[in-house]
Amino acid sequence: MTQEAFCFEYEKTAAIKDAVFSLLFSSSTEIREMVKIRKLNSRKTIALVAHDNKKKDLIEWAEYNRAALLRHELMATGTTGKMLEDKLDRPVRKLLSGPLGGDQQIGALIAEGSVDVLVFFWDPMEAQPHDPDIKALLRVAVTWNIPFACDRATADFILTSPLFHEDYECQIPDYSEYVKRKI
Repeated sequence: MTQEAFCFEYEKTAAIKDAVFSLLFSSSTEIREMVKIRKLNSRKTIALVAHDNKKKDLIEWAEYNRAALLRHELMATGTTGKMLEDKLDRPVRKLLSGPLGGDQQIGALIAEGSVDVLVFFWDPMEAQPHDPDIKALLRVAVTWNIPFACDRATADFILTSPLFHEDYECQIPDYSEYVKRKI
């Protein structure tokens, strides 16, 4: 490598390092302008949903994790909400039953930023008459980058994560180009 090429590479590398340094140590306001951030408070709003064949599993999981769940706001669809309220001996915000629009209600709450975590024990072995609603709910959870669990193991990992019990800044994908697209 010639001395001239070496100097050029060095200057390019130095410029990149300066840009990274500037980004890392710039004020959080500048970073927030570049990336959309949603703050999840240490007290989370958790939506709980279970298909009929999975209600028992969800209730057992919630009862086992009662102490941790008491620190958070809980909401649930229809019958699941009533069962949780009875087992946990605490209020649960009850929405409609899933097939009657409860899944869609939770999806709307996720989209508006009112749900922080989704725990949805769904039955992979049984077709549901409202399968399109279920798929839409899971799609919305991914779209808005919220943690969600579809089984006990994943729910355990989420609930026991140190991040779960503290404030957390979640990056929200920028959909402005999608919204502005010409059709």
